[in-house]
Amino acid sequence: MGVHFENEFGKIEITNDCIATIIGLSCMESYGVVGMASKSVADGIVTLLGRENLQKGIKVLAENGVVNIDIHIIVEYGTRIPVVAENIRERVSYAIEKYTGLKPGAINIFVDGIRL
Repeated sequence: MGVHFENEFGKIEITNDCIATIIGLSCMESYGVVGMASKSVADGIVTLLGRENLQKGIKVLAENGVVNIDIHIIVEYGTRIPVVAENIRERVSYAIEKYTGLKPGAINIFVDGIRL
């Protein structure tokens, strides 16, 4: 779906895929994140996504100017997961507000794997 803005000059629509890409790029800049994860529903296998598919590891629900997010990541072995998660929350909140003007709501982070 996405978010719609309207003023005297016209309409602006920010799609959920666009918001997910912003979030994915912000996550990839975070220390300790190896990549975004995508689970295969059929067999439960976690797949590491490339930069072109970042939005597949992110679920966005944007309504009434608030964005609720589920982020699935794979972290680097040896990093402190709570520190990585807090860093992601801060970066994602900042990026959403800066680039879309929307208010971040719940940011849920799921660590689906660890890589060397």
